[in-house]
Amino acid sequence: MNRVLFNFSLAMEAVFANKLRTFLTALGIIFGVAAVIAMLAIGTGAKQSILAQMKLIGTNNIVIKSIIPSGEDDQGGGNVGQNNKTPWTPGLTLNDVKAIKKIIPSIENFSPEMVLNTPIIQSGKLQRAKCVGITNQFFDLNNLEIALGNNFHEKHMEFGKPVCIVGKSIQSKFFSQDDPIGKKIKCGNTWLTIVGVLEKRIATKESLENLGIRDYNSDVYIPITTALLRFKNRAFISKEDISDGDDDEDENANAQQQNYHQLDRLVLQVNESNTLQASADILGRMLKRRHQGVIDYEIEVPELLLQQQQKTQDTFNFVLAVIAGISLLVGGIGIMNIMLASVLERIKEIGLRRSLGATQTDIILQFLFEAIFISLIGGIIGIILGVSAANTIAASADIPTVVSSWSIVLSFGVAASVGLVFGLFPARKAALQDPIKALRSD
Repeated sequence: MNRVLFNFSLAMEAVFANKLRTFLTALGIIFGVAAVIAMLAIGTGAKQSILAQMKLIGTNNIVIKSIIPSGEDDQGGGNVGQNNKTPWTPGLTLNDVKAIKKIIPSIENFSPEMVLNTPIIQSGKLQRAKCVGITNQFFDLNNLEIALGNNFHEKHMEFGKPVCIVGKSIQSKFFSQDDPIGKKIKCGNTWLTIVGVLEKRIATKESLENLGIRDYNSDVYIPITTALLRFKNRAFISKEDISDGDDDEDENANAQQQNYHQLDRLVLQVNESNTLQASADILGRMLKRRHQGVIDYEIEVPELLLQQQQKTQDTFNFVLAVIAGISLLVGGIGIMNIMLASVLERIKEIGLRRSLGATQTDIILQFLFEAIFISLIGGIIGIILGVSAANTIAASADIPTVVSSWSIVLSFGVAASVGLVFGLFPARKAALQDPIKALRSD
């Protein structure tokens, strides 16, 4: 142990005797480790962001959104009647839900939604919000929890009772100091009794926009039967309400903007993720047939979109990993180069130590300690630089970054390994020097 400590002290003397050369030698390791830390921070942040978005949309979900066709084209290959008028379509309805459930066995769960823009009034306070007609499956498919109160009961759903569940922002606005359960709130012309409050859903505005979903904290939720019975059932809109064959083109254009869909959104959950795309294709063909060939809906598979985003991010991370690996390789080669030059520069020192009784192992340890120490110093500085770079990227570029403890340990281990691997050859070269020739050299 004393010999090992003596060799270590000699190595430290050589390192600190040439501080500038040591720092320049360590630069490759510094930038390599910093790149590894920053790369892993970006990758981990992106992964957590993807997981958070997955939590927002739920897993194995297919989203069908109703749209109003313009009537200016053939609606994606649908039939067009005389005078270029779009055939009558019933729109997205609960009958579609029943047909989907009956025909497609891979559908495990479903959540129809009907969105109404209404004024919310309570205790003299007014706020415009969305009143959303749903079923209890809505909360399960969107990973939403009830913080206060309960879900809707079967009687609420069956008889269209005037009850509601409010988001956290609605509670904060109208019942900041009170327990809202059992109290009434007015949506449009209907008074609703609050039976539950949603757990607050934390999500950035950017995530909501990218995923095309609402801020669940700001909505009022009612049973879909209540929405149809007490608010508005758009399924009663007839073909004559939408367009009249005797109307002129301008009147038709204005009428066609009226929303005739009973449902605004339908979320379906399949039982296996590998059937997502196939189920979406079947849904598209089925709805096209039921809607008389008119494409007045959009089918999205958010999970597949996020998976594609994840693949893109993985490719980006791989490129960064290659760059970081090249930096570490260059840093290791730099250490080897400097250590080889150091061997030639200190060849008399090696000969003198060997003549005084130092073994080949002593010489190997001395030069190996130097290489490892340079790598570790570079690793420590690189870790500091990498953490700072990750924080700077997060602050300036608005990219989520997460510096984990395992990434620091990995970077530190890589730095030590580089010093060990690239310092071993120069150390062996120094140890194999002939002491007599070494003493005679100039």
